[in-house]
Amino acid sequence: MKLCQFHVPQKGLRVGVVHGDEVVDVTSAKAGVSSVRALVEASASSDALERRLAPLVTSVRSRIPWARLDRKPSPQSPHLLMPIEPAEVWGAGITYRRSREYYEAHTGEGGRTKGIYDYVYEAKRPELFFKATAARAVGPNGAIGVRKDSVLTAVEPELAIVIGPRNRIVGYTVGNDLSAWDIERENPLFLPQSKMFNGCFAMGPVIVTAREIGDPHALEIVCRIRRGGRPLYEGRVNTREMKRRCDELVDWLGRSNDVPAGTVLSTGTGILVPDEHALQPGDVVEIEVEKIGTLRNVVKRLG
Repeated sequence: MKLCQFHVPQKGLRVGVVHGDEVVDVTSAKAGVSSVRALVEASASSDALERRLAPLVTSVRSRIPWARLDRKPSPQSPHLLMPIEPAEVWGAGITYRRSREYYEAHTGEGGRTKGIYDYVYEAKRPELFFKATAARAVGPNGAIGVRKDSVLTAVEPELAIVIGPRNRIVGYTVGNDLSAWDIERENPLFLPQSKMFNGCFAMGPVIVTAREIGDPHALEIVCRIRRGGRPLYEGRVNTREMKRRCDELVDWLGRSNDVPAGTVLSTGTGILVPDEHALQPGDVVEIEVEKIGTLRNVVKRLG
C-alpha cells in the first residue's frame, strides 16, 4: 500500500492511498484517520496499518488524480505534502562500499580528516546522527536549501525507513540527506552544521508499506540533477550494495534511545555526486527509488 498526504484548500491536510494514477482520500475523523503519523502511531505493524485502511479504500468515493497533486506547493491549490510529519529524522553514514571508497580518496589536504571515517565501514557500530526536525524537512516539489555559508552542498539520495511502535519498520520512502561537504571537510566537529539547516532533508512522495516493498535491499536508486532545464548529472546504485541492513540500523538507533513512532531514518547514500556538480539555486533534483516513486525538489539559497 502507498500512503501520501496532501493539501486541499479549505480542507487542509488529507490522507491518501495511491490507487493507480489516482489518490483515494481516506481522511476520516470517525475512523481516526487524521494524519499518516497518527496511523503509524496506532498501528503495531505494517500489516495492521493496511488492515485498518483497507475498508476505507473500498468504501470512499472521493478520488483525485495524482497529476493534479504532483505540483509546486501553493495554499490556493491541491498539492502533495510530506508523506508523514516525522517525529524525528535521523541519518546513517558510510553504509555503502562506494561511500567508504570515496571518503578514502578524499582525505588529506583539501579533503576529510584521515582517521575519522576510515574505520566506520568495518566497525560493528554504525554511524548514526540526528538529522532534522519536521520543520526543517520538505516534501515533494518543495524547496530544499543551501546554506548561505556553503559553496559545496551536495545531494545524498537515500532509502529512508519509517519506524512505528516498538521500533518496527512500517514502511519506506525516498530521502534526500543534503550535506554541506565543504563545512564538514573543514573540521569533522562541524558535522551538525553540515547536516542541519532549513530545508536540509526532503522526503516523499509516498510511504510504501513494508509488506509491499518486500526486500528493501533489492531496490534501484537513481539520482538526476537538472540545471537550466538541461541534464547535469545522473547516478545510480542498488540497495543490495548496502553493508548495513535496515533492521540493523533501526536496532542500533533504539539502543538506550527511545525512538518515537513516526521517526524517519535515512539509510545512507551510495551515490556520491562529484564536487563540480555542487548544488546551485534553481537546480532541480530528482531521486527515484524502485517501488516507491520519484522525489522532485528545486534548490534555493538560504538568506
